[in-house]
Amino acid sequence: MLAPRALILRGPGTNCDQETAHAFERAGGVSRRVHVRSLTEKPTLLDDVQIFCIPGGFSYGDDIASGRILALELSQRLGDALRRFHERGGLILGICNGFQVLLQTGLLLPATPAGQPQATLAHNTSGQFIDCWVHLQATPGNCVFLRGLSQFELPVAHAEGRFATASDAFLDTLDASGQLVLRYADNPAGRSTNPNGSVRNVAGLCDTSGRILGLMPHPERFIEATQHPAWAGRLSPEAAGAGLAIFRNTLRAAGGDAG
Repeated sequence: MLAPRALILRGPGTNCDQETAHAFERAGGVSRRVHVRSLTEKPTLLDDVQIFCIPGGFSYGDDIASGRILALELSQRLGDALRRFHERGGLILGICNGFQVLLQTGLLLPATPAGQPQATLAHNTSGQFIDCWVHLQATPGNCVFLRGLSQFELPVAHAEGRFATASDAFLDTLDASGQLVLRYADNPAGRSTNPNGSVRNVAGLCDTSGRILGLMPHPERFIEATQHPAWAGRLSPEAAGAGLAIFRNTLRAAGGDAG
């Protein structure tokens, strides 16, 4: 069986594409880093992959708003191609800046009739860039990326990660449909690790199909035990980091037997 192939988007300001490509390969897949301009010139590159991933970083310097310019580029030049990719069974993953992009493209959540996003990732309530480790609680439901995961830790690094919705009613709809699949959880001392003030502690959400996921934490930064700041005495150096499970799940859902 051929290993599933992942296309990792890169462009001006992205800075996690190499780590994300390595994580897919470490999980047993084949990855290819493709510049956004190359993909807009040749959308058929999506025909050769099963996974499309938008990694973290500061695309186009996060001018206007985080991920806004890249989202416009994808929507206007690749919107139809990405929808066809998803409809044929392709998986779409957006990490940190990629999550910000997905929310603004309409791929992850439907826009209003006027074309406005119904959810956003706003500035952290602290007004500061946050770089820390957080505890997480997954409730996967039909989200293929999080299958078998419950409580785990991952690092975050962002200034605009506060999940907010246009209305409480829409938030209730997302909650009731099981799309709020990843939340910030309390640490062992019982203190919240929500780093940004996200409503209902939302750290990630999926679309109704379970095959598009956006999340603020960085799974590619915890694929080896030794990447955790407190691994000594807690984890074997040979152990896999919790983030690797997300990439293995992605490959399995794409038709591979991730090891």
